[in-house]
Amino acid sequence: MLAAIRQKGGTIKRTHLLYKANLSHDALKRYLKELMGAGFVEEIEVKKQRRYKLTEEGFKFLQEFQRFKEFSETFGL
Repeated sequence: MLAAIRQKGGTIKRTHLLYKANLSHDALKRYLKELMGAGFVEEIEVKKQRRYKLTEEGFKFLQEFQRFKEFSETFGL
């Protein structure tokens, strides 16, 4: 979900996130609640539409995750 938001420039509409993440509506709601609670995503309003924005913490998490992924692939983990 975080990568999907980043791919859309850091903000995304709820329906676009639903399709990009390939989740059910209920699962999307649950995961968004977790991500917002962790401070990785925030809900904003743009032109009277609800959107989800990747926070600075969310960007940092994605960077660290990418570093870890590259590290583990290097060692075949």
